[in-house]
Amino acid sequence: MTEQHPLLVDSHAHLDHSQFATDCDEVISRATADGISHILSIGCDLASSEKNVALAEQYDHIYAAVGIHPHDAAGLDAAALERLRELLQHPKVVALGEIGLDYFRDHCPQDIQREAFRQQIRLAKEAGKPIIVHDRDAHDEVLQILEEEQAASVGGVLHCFSGDLAMARRCIELGFYLSFTGTITYPKNEEIRQVVSGISIDRMLVETDCPYLSPQQFRGRRNEPAYVRLTAEKIAAIKGLTLEDVARITSRNCYDLFGIGVIDQSHKIAYKIRDSLYLNITNRCTNSCIFCTKFRDFIVKGHELKLDHEPSAEEVIAAIGDPKHYSEVVFCGYGEPLLRLELIKTIAAWLKKQGIKVRINTDGQANLVYGRNILPELAGLIDSVSVSLNAPDEATYQSLCQSSYGSKSYAAVKDFLRQAAQVIPEVTASAVSYPGVDMEACSRVAQELGVDFRAREYNEVG
Repeated sequence: MTEQHPLLVDSHAHLDHSQFATDCDEVISRATADGISHILSIGCDLASSEKNVALAEQYDHIYAAVGIHPHDAAGLDAAALERLRELLQHPKVVALGEIGLDYFRDHCPQDIQREAFRQQIRLAKEAGKPIIVHDRDAHDEVLQILEEEQAASVGGVLHCFSGDLAMARRCIELGFYLSFTGTITYPKNEEIRQVVSGISIDRMLVETDCPYLSPQQFRGRRNEPAYVRLTAEKIAAIKGLTLEDVARITSRNCYDLFGIGVIDQSHKIAYKIRDSLYLNITNRCTNSCIFCTKFRDFIVKGHELKLDHEPSAEEVIAAIGDPKHYSEVVFCGYGEPLLRLELIKTIAAWLKKQGIKVRINTDGQANLVYGRNILPELAGLIDSVSVSLNAPDEATYQSLCQSSYGSKSYAAVKDFLRQAAQVIPEVTASAVSYPGVDMEACSRVAQELGVDFRAREYNEVG
């Protein structure tokens, strides 16, 4: 695979389709050359499922899903169900799908579609495999069946997602991923781009659904896995990320859902998002915020940040490499960086000698930690500081952030912000838009303190 392209996974292809009958090998080679690291080829009936399993056996980087599409739901008899059960035991079959409901074509009576959908969800639960859901003009019933059958126990993805933002959020609440195709590049498809904008990329996959749904650049022609890059590029543009970010995050999501690929753990200390480099120097924190996602996992934008030890200054410098590659270096990570004040001062001094912009993201309780005002020690070393204000009053702050310093913490955070404005050029108070938090009131507190304010989206990290 080429080094010049960030590696992507095409999470939904139909390589068994007749349109690939004469040049499948060439299609796969083009995808590999264009940095598509893995392809998941999806079954729609028993015959296509078996073909995809054979393809997966032939290619190391191709995996298969087996299932009965709603168009063919009438064919799901006892023998077909048993054959699917057998295929699900294959080591390269990673999911059951695609299954679901299609009330647009209505090729099969709806009651038969519903029953086949339920039966296959139960089979997936028995096999312990995630499901790949087809939903066309059947949003409410798809959600109803997923809930009633407790499909969240195995999870899965709604492929080629076509619902609205409210439905997207419900799917994510159920524990499902959403996958997007080249349709997000169509000029008139603004509604689906709004969905992409409104949900966390941590729950997204990219797919081609080839040979269907070619991106706008190839519209009217056969789609193929190499074109998944165009979908990823559009998501990057919508989310304000780089293609490298989207590739890393969606590939990690495929690993978490399907077990496809490998996790790159080489960036635990220094990790890149957009054109900034973030430094993960501790996982300790003075707060236990109820919205902190590290209580679920230690993944930020596809990076695994659970440290096995706190790195030394030498380790941090080695992890940074040449800092001139980045627009800024940020002390952040999955913990409170100012718990390692001396290391920050050492690294920041090294960075400033090279003319690098340095930022700290902090909970603002360092003066409580050290029993003194530490901000003068950061003068000339730190260009920007973002402080997690998170609430407009003490009671709300403590209920959300659960500081180990108790009732003293909120006043200390505000005092830290006030004093920071005297020694650091850029000071921002931030707040997570957690349900029920009065963001306008938080903004007024920041204004009173004489600092900028930034709202951070709930459940969006990095």
